[in-house]
Amino acid sequence: MTTAWHRKLTQGIDFNDREFYGALGFQCGLEIHQQLDTGKKLFCNCPVGYRRDDPDAVILRHMRPTLSEMGTYDGTALMEFKTRKQVIYQLYRDNVCTYEMDDTPPFPVNQEALDYAIEIALMLNCQLVDEVHITRKQYLDGSIPTGFQRTAIIGVNGWIPYRERKIQIQQLALEEDACREVDDQGHTIWFRTDRLSTPLVEIVTKPDMKTPHEAAEVDELLGRLLRASGRVRRGIGTVRQDVNVSISGAERVEIKGVPRTPDIRPLTHYEALRQKALLELRDRLHDRGITPDGFDGTFQDVTPFFQDPEECRRCGIPEGAEQVKAVNLKGWRDLLRHRTQPGITFAAELAGRVRVIACLDNMPNIHVLDNQTEGKLPGELGISIEVEEQIRKKTGAGEMDTLVLVWGPGEDVETGTEEIITRAREAAGFIPQETRQHMADKCRTDFERILPGPDRMYPDTDSAPVAITRDRVERIMAVKAPNPWEREREYRALGLPEHLVRQMAIHPRARLFDRIAKELSLNPTSLAVALVEWQKAIKRDRLGKGLTVHNPDDDQFHDFFKKAGDRKTPRRALYNALERVMDGEQAEPQAPLSPEEEDALCREALDHLGETRFKAREYTLDYLVGKVIALGQGRVRPEEVRKKLNGLLD
Repeated sequence: MTTAWHRKLTQGIDFNDREFYGALGFQCGLEIHQQLDTGKKLFCNCPVGYRRDDPDAVILRHMRPTLSEMGTYDGTALMEFKTRKQVIYQLYRDNVCTYEMDDTPPFPVNQEALDYAIEIALMLNCQLVDEVHITRKQYLDGSIPTGFQRTAIIGVNGWIPYRERKIQIQQLALEEDACREVDDQGHTIWFRTDRLSTPLVEIVTKPDMKTPHEAAEVDELLGRLLRASGRVRRGIGTVRQDVNVSISGAERVEIKGVPRTPDIRPLTHYEALRQKALLELRDRLHDRGITPDGFDGTFQDVTPFFQDPEECRRCGIPEGAEQVKAVNLKGWRDLLRHRTQPGITFAAELAGRVRVIACLDNMPNIHVLDNQTEGKLPGELGISIEVEEQIRKKTGAGEMDTLVLVWGPGEDVETGTEEIITRAREAAGFIPQETRQHMADKCRTDFERILPGPDRMYPDTDSAPVAITRDRVERIMAVKAPNPWEREREYRALGLPEHLVRQMAIHPRARLFDRIAKELSLNPTSLAVALVEWQKAIKRDRLGKGLTVHNPDDDQFHDFFKKAGDRKTPRRALYNALERVMDGEQAEPQAPLSPEEEDALCREALDHLGETRFKAREYTLDYLVGKVIALGQGRVRPEEVRKKLNGLLD
């Protein structure tokens, strides 16, 4: 879907209409996953980092569920087991060890990562746990070779200020990141392991956001807090956010991996409307006497009816399909056409389950026979009247029944028919708790997996508890960064322009700025401009030319700006020196030229001008001042130079 169509879908919607969303009973919570800026992974000594080159090796794994401590299986694990995926991992010798491949028990937890997680928990006003206990969270989608993610709760019951109220933070956890998915086709999925086991924090809010606009604003606020901490990694792939949405009468649905904060508004808006549409479908089913207990759905093998290539072509079934089955949904006539999302009907809910769980991912993967010749569903390409009548006779379908065809390898078709019946039965009773993935237009979603339950969690007996001591907390408190809203108040008091206030509050060099602003005599606005705008401009220019960029550490920068303050380095000379430093040179900011040296440069500039004059005297002066600045390599005072040149022109 194009950006123009995305705008059309959202045009005129007030995402902060409290009356509208209040009537729906809209609730929204966030789960933010942000990688920590550590050098090593969470449970081993492998370095953190992304790889773009070819892997050194690959291995193949298959996943199976395990019983919880209570002797039960998690529903998501069972669902993933149905997919019968073979998982291929791409390995890198320098970034992966036997721990990631589950051939070695975990090493002690990365203490630097634990410190960072505690610091962020304190910034969120969380109550810290007394002991950190590592638990296992099952993941059978293949994203973690062990089949589980090691995670630990660090803080609970926190809050952040938002407008005139508080947003509650349910918990902050320290976790290991999963693999990066490379490809997923049929029963085979590929993962890259470079990201695996990178330390991250997971922040879970309570469902305190009452409109999509509030959800996006709180997400941005939490993102700014994380960046202000100075303890997180930045860049593509370092942060992911899941959004939980529910309305009155519906359970929580999770939208997984929302890529950008602005996308939260349309995605949560349309998810709320999807849930409302599903509740309306349930009411229509009840009006027809269709309930979960009274649900009637059967299936029959109808492969013999699709031996004719022309018949296969009409309904999109590949010629020579191993098996074709027809699911008979009793009393469902027209109801698969019930609209749930923009341009999407309930038939897509069935297709999504079949795509993910049966691994029949060549779309369309179902064909609907609904006794209609007009208003066909997406993927309903047509079928001859004679064949439809024969199929209806074989399946015992009446005029008020809907048939759903599904085709492919025998075992996959069996799974697909079961999922169609399961999802149709759910529709008659409730909205299933599930994880959904956003589609390309960032307005619509599709099924990803059943929402995990508590049975997926159990203790990790390979990891010893870690006590959080008072001394440790006090040490972290002493270096903890201020929250961004606190910094913003301080920077406004220093006289920084608003755009610099917003940027500097979450800048990676914010701690350095605070230190220099307190210790040195440099103008705060000039310092902020150098750290925020000049660094960015110099870096962009060098990278655009294919050159490397040298990034001095904080102590080097502190020494650089101390000399600039002591020597009263002019603005342009400071920029030139900073440019050379980021080139990797041993450059220092220089003091301004003496009045006598400025006089000499002014006369030299006039000699270059000769008899040339511009239309206005001011333009001539502008040219001459620029010439003097260039001749003096920025080490002149532009105001004084302008006065001198003005006198020399008379």
